Amino acid sequence: MTLRVLHETGYAYDAPVELAHHLGHLRPRDTPLQRVRSWELSVTPPPDGGLHQSVDPWGNHRVSFSHARVHAQLLVVSRFVTEIDPLPRLRPESSPPWEAVAARLRYRPGAGFDEAVEFTLGSAYAPREASLARFATRVFRPGTPLLVGALAMMHLIFRHFTYQPLATSVNTRAPEALAQRQGVCQDFAHVMIGAMRSIGLAARYVSGYLLTHPPPGQPRLIGADASHAWVSVWCPVHGWVALDPTNAVPAGTDHVTLAWGRDYADVAPLRGVIRGGGRAEPRVAVTVEPLDAVIESE
Repeated sequence: MTLRVLHETGYAYDAPVELAHHLGHLRPRDTPLQRVRSWELSVTPPPDGGLHQSVDPWGNHRVSFSHARVHAQLLVVSRFVTEIDPLPRLRPESSPPWEAVAARLRYRPGAGFDEAVEFTLGSAYAPREASLARFATRVFRPGTPLLVGALAMMHLIFRHFTYQPLATSVNTRAPEALAQRQGVCQDFAHVMIGAMRSIGLAARYVSGYLLTHPPPGQPRLIGADASHAWVSVWCPVHGWVALDPTNAVPAGTDHVTLAWGRDYADVAPLRGVIRGGGRAEPRVAVTVEPLDAVIESE
């Protein structure tokens, strides 16, 4: 699958902005299943000193820019084309018991570096808490193969949580989302991550996009035309396995990976600090299209 993505973020400020600094995770990353063919970013008004690109501790691309001139509006547009390969077949029953994996991932002073261990630790949005651990044990029973349990948790969240955009805010943490049993894709991902971490397993937050127009005969996926989020679970046999609890599917060729981290705070698409501006909600528009469909329409 070759996809073209257009992500536009606009602000119309209530009052002039005198000074602004912004940081974004808007450039997609290459993965074993995803290859980025092109990417470009435009910012209006043009930032002072241009765009500054760097790589964060998790290997994500990030860009920063600043404005020292007064402005009343801001428009940030990311465009890219990426190729995504189908997922290899999962064999959940072949994964080891979850308790054995949790024991392997337990922190030990002086042990060699293991990337997965970091993602067993609690974070601001996905802490390790007793309520989340109790939720996890509804599916992670003694001896359950890790991926069998992870898939069951994905379906558990899908069945018992309501997708409700106004029920939570960007600052809602996993325990609060669990108590409410409703929210958006960010909340679904944080609940699953926090629950798995709370029993000693490794899970990370993945930000990205969903294909706007699904293949013929397939249902329209929740979260299309917007930034999306899902979960990547560590299994010693399968590596990192991406699961989407909002739609109860493994993340496949409809899912475009942007960045990953401990939770939303690590990979927010765009954040900033401004002086002035008053109150202004962002206007976000995302279009994800198969490249062959784009060529035919043009």
